[in-house]
Amino acid sequence: MKRLAACLAFIIATAAPAFAAKSTPAISGDYLEVRSCDVFTGPCFANAEMGLTGKEGILVWSVRHGAWNGVSLDGLNVIAALRTQDTLGNVQYQPRHGTAVLIVDEKATSQQQKALADLAKTLGGELTAEVVAVKTAPMDVAIGTCKKMGCASVKAGQLIDVTTRCLGGDDHLCGNEETFYPPLTDVQGAYPAFTEVASYTGDGLDLTWQLTGKRSAFIGSFSL
Repeated sequence: MKRLAACLAFIIATAAPAFAAKSTPAISGDYLEVRSCDVFTGPCFANAEMGLTGKEGILVWSVRHGAWNGVSLDGLNVIAALRTQDTLGNVQYQPRHGTAVLIVDEKATSQQQKALADLAKTLGGELTAEVVAVKTAPMDVAIGTCKKMGCASVKAGQLIDVTTRCLGGDDHLCGNEETFYPPLTDVQGAYPAFTEVASYTGDGLDLTWQLTGKRSAFIGSFSL
């Protein structure tokens, strides 16, 4: 009996660290996505925008903890400004292919900046398959800052400016809105938010844009 108990204790002791290691993500953080078409909308609004708008987007990954390619990225941020040929979110065009400008945190070391760029390329998938430029900028990123977690503020130098808030009753324009489009990347716990302003004023994509007053944002978290 003592031998059996000792064996069980050994199995539990050796299995626990393995389980803990498997359940702990290598990297995790907060995610914000804004695009130039509504994501929380009704079919009538979505059909009106389909093929005409929603071809631009901004993706923000704000790392809380973890490492990528063996490089610690705690507290750093990376942003992808996107341009596509089709409306982002239209499932008829999966997988979506985009042209991207990556903006990495100015306070990161050169090694960390390379890891941040590779992280964005990996998490962005086809949307970040064609990177035309990688820029650095000072960043001020705050995601999910209010009680309902729909508030966010992102600034990256003179390149990116985004502010969101929670959706409210006045944002139901036709009465049958839903989360019409899913998030563009693999995230957890995503929910739609209202974009007060979102702008990209850099070069590399052959256009700049600014949008205001759209139900076009998602906030969530990511982990790998």
